Amino acid sequence: MTKVIIFDFDGTLADTIDILLSITNRLSAEFGFKSATKEELAQLSNLTSWELLKYSGISIFKFPLLIRKLKAELRSEIPTIELFPGIKEVLLELKKLGFQLGIITSNSRENVLASLENKGLQDTFTFIYSGSTFGKHKVINKWLKKEHINAEEVVYVGDEIRDIDAARKTGIKVVAVGWGFNSQEALAAHSPDFLITRPQELIEVMSNLG
Repeated sequence: MTKVIIFDFDGTLADTIDILLSITNRLSAEFGFKSATKEELAQLSNLTSWELLKYSGISIFKFPLLIRKLKAELRSEIPTIELFPGIKEVLLELKKLGFQLGIITSNSRENVLASLENKGLQDTFTFIYSGSTFGKHKVINKWLKKEHINAEEVVYVGDEIRDIDAARKTGIKVVAVGWGFNSQEALAAHSPDFLITRPQELIEVMSNLG
């Protein structure tokens, strides 16, 4: 029986794609990589994180510093961040149904918590953990061990191919959402357990699993 739902934040709960694109483009000259237009995102949405890194031309050695600066600049944008339509209602309904909700994200915990407080959702989640861009599975494994929870009791919800990969590495089921960064076609090609296109569908999926 599924008891815990872990969410990614950016692109899954929060519509931060345009904001992140704007900040990333501002930092492109400083870090020496290609900027991207909004129109190019459709093409980029079919790439994995490693393919995206290679496409951009950024040095792997500069990448950690870029991510830290990105998170820092995102902090000032918190008041403008909106949740995807229907997300808040779905979260409250899942909580009401008895699921424990958490967030494991590559964004900073401070950014996520500030955004949730801005939306009145700070008490909806039992835990919020931050991990590296490519190390989300390590955070999940650490949490599973700490809380003595079986992987069979957990579902991860995310919008990127790397979310599917992280879930696979930890043995938990994954729900891919089609409204975030990676395209539905790209997500489907990596065979998530479920692929949904509307937030409300998550209640149906979880009711069947629960």
